[in-house]
Amino acid sequence: MPSDIDSLSESDVFRIGADHELTFLPEPEPREVWCPVISVDDHAFEPPTLFDRVPAKLRDNAPKLVEIDGRPAWLIGDKRFFFTGMDGAANRPISEWRSTRMRREDYRRSVYDTDARVKDMDLVGVWASLCFPSITWGFAGTSLSRIPDQETAYACVQAYNDWVVEEWAGSHPDRLIPCQLTYLADPELAAKEIYRNAKRSVHAVSFTENPAALGYPSVHSDHWEPFWRACAETETSINLHIGSSGRISCPSPDSPVPAQVALFPLNGIETVVDWIFSGIAQRYPDIRIVLSEAGISWVPMVVERLHRAYRQREAEPDFWAGVKTHPVDVLHRNFWFTSIEDPSAFRRLDIISEDRMMLEVDFPHTDSSWPDSQALFRSELEALPTETIKKICYGNAAALYHHPEPPASMRAASTLLGAA
Repeated sequence: MPSDIDSLSESDVFRIGADHELTFLPEPEPREVWCPVISVDDHAFEPPTLFDRVPAKLRDNAPKLVEIDGRPAWLIGDKRFFFTGMDGAANRPISEWRSTRMRREDYRRSVYDTDARVKDMDLVGVWASLCFPSITWGFAGTSLSRIPDQETAYACVQAYNDWVVEEWAGSHPDRLIPCQLTYLADPELAAKEIYRNAKRSVHAVSFTENPAALGYPSVHSDHWEPFWRACAETETSINLHIGSSGRISCPSPDSPVPAQVALFPLNGIETVVDWIFSGIAQRYPDIRIVLSEAGISWVPMVVERLHRAYRQREAEPDFWAGVKTHPVDVLHRNFWFTSIEDPSAFRRLDIISEDRMMLEVDFPHTDSSWPDSQALFRSELEALPTETIKKICYGNAAALYHHPEPPASMRAASTLLGAA
């Protein structure tokens, strides 16, 4: 299931033509709120004015929203990117999720309007939401970092972050958690942007799960040290959204989409193991790393394999000589995991710390549980102690991203906490 612009083939992008008519499902009724949720993976949708903040001398080379055959598309260099159905699947029949060449008005209003977004959050008991970009930009801002002129590219990343902080999240600062993009082409400038945004209380950044797959130095190099240092010093959590490397695990060239859907968590397994052995968390023990949309159910298997790798450390003495902390301890100390739907994960709290689990709704993408998020989370969590449920539903996210917990009125109105 392609989830980043680099994963979209030409057939994906142009699958549905301009004459395709789309439909809305009936308006959903408000759901009973079992427990308030902070969703740590949703998606914004950017306005035509996104790059108006770019200095005038650079604006000609910045991305532009144009119209092609009556349909809007972002023009980035000589490439054009139409709006996709995956960017706004909410309240659509499943058969229309992969429609493309969408118009803004083809989406549910809450896809792009923050006032409407908050109403749809209220409808399903979501107190706060951290949003990644839409597909066009790459979940770590890949499309912007690849603009050839460095001055323009960096200005575009800054303009995007200003929009996120001041307009998107800034429109409802108690409800929307800002997540900045990284300037991947230069780690010094990337660090500078972290410090700039930390001054305005931004504690989240989207980085790629695997920079080497995008042609940048790997996480095992010292190339990214200024960026890691900036994130550690400012308590900025590094969010690694699955698909941000431009690929989804796909065993065969002709593996069908359902196979990719089933194998989606493999990216998370590769990422957490590679990052643990990169030594980043050994050098920066306070660094915070989040596996976004990777799931949690696979974590016990990774813990077992990390123990096995450690038992065999005498076979690689040169590598292990520099390792001061057991890799499993690094996993529990420095990594957070997010769940859309992981019923088995919440039965393994003996292996996966309840302090490192968070929930996501993934609104308005195809994986989203909206509008039935409360029923799904309740079915998975209701057997757990109330204090554990509170941590997983909102407490861990609030602490990690320095965001307020749900207000007393919202907690009192929930069927779980109101009765407690």
